[in-house]
Amino acid sequence: MHYLDFLAALHERLAPPSYLEIGIRHGDSLALARCPAVGIDPAFELHVELRDDVALLRETSDEYFDRDDPLAAFGGEPVAFAFIDGMHLAEFVVRDFANVERNAEWSSVVVFDDILPRSLEEAARDRRSRTWTGDVYKVLDVLARHRPDLTCLRVDTEPTGSASRSGSTRCRASSASATTRSSPTSSRRTRSTCRPKCSSVPARSTPRPFWTRASGRCCARRASAG
Repeated sequence: MHYLDFLAALHERLAPPSYLEIGIRHGDSLALARCPAVGIDPAFELHVELRDDVALLRETSDEYFDRDDPLAAFGGEPVAFAFIDGMHLAEFVVRDFANVERNAEWSSVVVFDDILPRSLEEAARDRRSRTWTGDVYKVLDVLARHRPDLTCLRVDTEPTGSASRSGSTRCRASSASATTRSSPTSSRRTRSTCRPKCSSVPARSTPRPFWTRASGRCCARRASAG
């Protein structure tokens, strides 16, 4: 399955009320959105037509999340579905994920692209090939080690794999507890109670050694298979 078909299926099944995409390039994946959406890319070149309720921001993801209100385009509502396909270096992707999570519900879905490189050249931190995944494959090992409460699934999409992250069991418990304690009219308390516990990675932190020490088994598996 091509990654665009995978994303299209998720849009259809999930019917999210909001969609955030980091790294839109030509807009092919952003065009799949059927809800208010925000696309972030400092150098996008659109080749497709987008819906009227899509906001395009020619800036980096760090600049976007540094805004006073990153959720203004969504009317203050949290991100329900996000696709991270920005800078192909593990530390950038971890930071993007942490920032998305701070602005999402525990039940929101996040998809990472380029997590199954097919060769050592594609997986290099410095670009050496036309198709470049960088070391994004390390991100799932980082999350498995530091965020075992998350559900992360590798999906062998073409050309270079995807990964889907869904709800935190830790935040699910926090959400249920907050809902039990609060009245039916105070549902917004649930999100504000849960979000800090979901966001354990600093937004603008200096890259840590574990980002560069993460296992290379994902790359090795695809390289040997190809």
